[in-house]
This record gives sequence, structure tokens and C-alpha cells, in this order.
Amino acid sequence: MPSPWPGAFFLTDPTRTPDPVSVVKSLPVGCGVIYRHFGAAHRFETAMNLRAACFQKGIPLVIANDPRLAIRVRADGVHWPEANAYKARRWQERFLLQTQSAHSASGIRDAICDAVLFSTVFPSNSPSARNALGATRFRALARKANRLVYALGGVGGDTAGSVSNHTGLAAIEGFLSTVV
Repeated sequence: MPSPWPGAFFLTDPTRTPDPVSVVKSLPVGCGVIYRHFGAAHRFETAMNLRAACFQKGIPLVIANDPRLAIRVRADGVHWPEANAYKARRWQERFLLQTQSAHSASGIRDAICDAVLFSTVFPSNSPSARNALGATRFRALARKANRLVYALGGVGGDTAGSVSNHTGLAAIEGFLSTVV
């Protein structure tokens, strides 16, 4: 991915990654973190701990759907759900990185942000996962995109290689095997 974009994003999940800081400490260089707090009571403290861990590793921190929290903790950017991506326009000059989710070809085509996390690429354990697109169809979609695309959904050691030459990667559980 072109600078300053990481090659892969680790997405936090309060249920599946209750201690995201420990995962961040084990991430390889070249990754980034998207903190999805979903309104958690201790989101500021967790975001500050993630900011410190990311700073120490030299990797970017992006806060999901909360630009004010991103500003408070000096995050590198904001990730927007597809339904809220229109809000990115208001914050374009404030952040180095802005990403958004997309779930269809039109979601990529109509994206506002410079990078899109496309889901669902492979079968996933996520409760919000949709029918998996598959590597071949995803690669074709990514090649036609006029922006950076990250594969999300079921991305792990056994699936990443089939799309990594064409796009960035994004995962939740796919990074959990890196935690010692």
C-alpha cells in the first residue's frame, strides 16, 4: 500500500478482542489499528492505551465512527461505517487517514474516503458477516476500484495470500494467533 497506508488493519471487537492492547503489542510493523468501541464505558482509557501502544510500535491508530474521540487521543484517522461515510467530508482536513466500510461494488464506487474495507470476502465468524464474495470475485472488484481496498471478513493465514497481492488486508480474529 502507498505511504502512509498500512498493508493490514487489525480491527478491535469488544467481545472477540477484550484486550486489544495485547494484540497491538504483537502486531508486525506495517499494520494499523481500527478501534471500534461501540460506545463502551471505558472507551477513552482504552483509546489512550491503544494510542500509546501504536505510537510505541510506530503504527497508525484509527478510531471507528467517533472523530471527537480520535481528536482527543490524537489518532491518525477515523473509520466510518458505510451508512455514516458522508460525515467524512466534514473531517477531511483533520486526519491523515479516513477509511469506510463497503459491502457492494456500488459501495466501493460511491465511497468518499481514500480507502475502503470491503466485507465479506471469506466465510467469517463475525455476527454481522454477510455471504462471502470469494477471492476471485473480490480481486476483480478491487482491480476496478478507484481507491485503496482492504479485504475484510474471514481474512487469516489460510486466506490472505489469495488476495494480498491485489489489496490490503483487514481482520479481527485473523490477528489473534499472533498473541503469545
